[in-house]
Amino acid sequence: MSEVRAQYEAYPYPSRDPQEERKRLITGSPSHVLEVDHFVFQGARDWSRPLRVLVAGGGTGDGLIQLAQQMAEAGRVAEIVYLDLSTASRAIAEKRARVRGLTGIRFVTGSLMDATEHGEFDYIDCCGVLHHLPDPAAGFRALLAALAPGGGMGFMVYAPYGRSGVYPLQEAFGALYEGLPPEARLRAAKKLVADLPEGHPFACNPNLGDHKDSEAGFYDLLLHSQDRAFDVAALVAILEETGWHLSGFTMPALYDPGRITEVPDHLSPVARMAVAEKLRGTIKTHVGYAVRGLEARSPAKGTNRALVPHLKGVRAGDLARAVSAGQSPKLGFGGMRARLSLPREAGRLIAAVDGRRSLSEIAQATGTDPLAMGALWARIERELGDYGLMLYSSILRRG
Repeated sequence: MSEVRAQYEAYPYPSRDPQEERKRLITGSPSHVLEVDHFVFQGARDWSRPLRVLVAGGGTGDGLIQLAQQMAEAGRVAEIVYLDLSTASRAIAEKRARVRGLTGIRFVTGSLMDATEHGEFDYIDCCGVLHHLPDPAAGFRALLAALAPGGGMGFMVYAPYGRSGVYPLQEAFGALYEGLPPEARLRAAKKLVADLPEGHPFACNPNLGDHKDSEAGFYDLLLHSQDRAFDVAALVAILEETGWHLSGFTMPALYDPGRITEVPDHLSPVARMAVAEKLRGTIKTHVGYAVRGLEARSPAKGTNRALVPHLKGVRAGDLARAVSAGQSPKLGFGGMRARLSLPREAGRLIAAVDGRRSLSEIAQATGTDPLAMGALWARIERELGDYGLMLYSSILRRG
């Protein structure tokens, strides 16, 4: 058994209690169904067709359960293959699905390198896996080979600057505890981490918390035997090298240096994102979506008035009232603090967002003239969309 597989058999990650499914649904990115439509299908997928999904390296099932539950609640059909090396992780994911009564999922113990054995997929979830492969490029290529035409992938990979202090400890623990079973490694490493000097980069890093949440979290963060981080430039390079195209990161504002300082015109889009990553210094994961390079496309944009906007993580009524009152609501994500800045008249448009009306229908319902709608909606899209608070999807439309 490989060292990586042994880790996840001993400490399935993330640590989850299937009975908690009776109380809450864990949501996040990637693989929120609205994001999938927005970033992969430009907000215009035909949801009358079943969505064929591969969850590649599904762990204890967060992405799987989220997507399957959201599809069920929307009354849409998903055919999902869950794939993971760890039988212990698979058992937890299966129990979570049973507690929720989710169907249409096939559970497989195996490697994502064999993804094509399970067919072609409209959407591939690969969260927190590719950076643990001995050859990440081979993993990207294996998943592309299993992608159906017009499909895409949601991914999360580690980023270096927000994880400062992690990699020296991983290397030290790897040298000290080589050959020890996982349980012995964990005991020894926890003692050393408890006594780190105050000035140690890891002890000073407020961005990290997995090691405090559970034994599985501690092991995955500090004792992993195979772990690499990608800065923006390296991530875009490996995507392009392996036939993918970056559709977008789930929170574009994090990667916009123009929100921090003046930016010279000569910087390329990738160079701009790389500068923002370095200036922020707190990004510990890159979460985004990719499509086949030969089918390169951008996320959904409100210039298409047939699209249906949704708000994610905020209530339309509450936000609309705040904006109409001239308030600037505070935002805080990933070490970033900001305020929304929208004109009062944007409030009536936000209030009309219900996940079913198209932009044209919102303009009609609010009596907004097309020219005024274009300028005002562009402001709304930048302020909300760039923070991941607004996405386009037709999933709730019928007929």
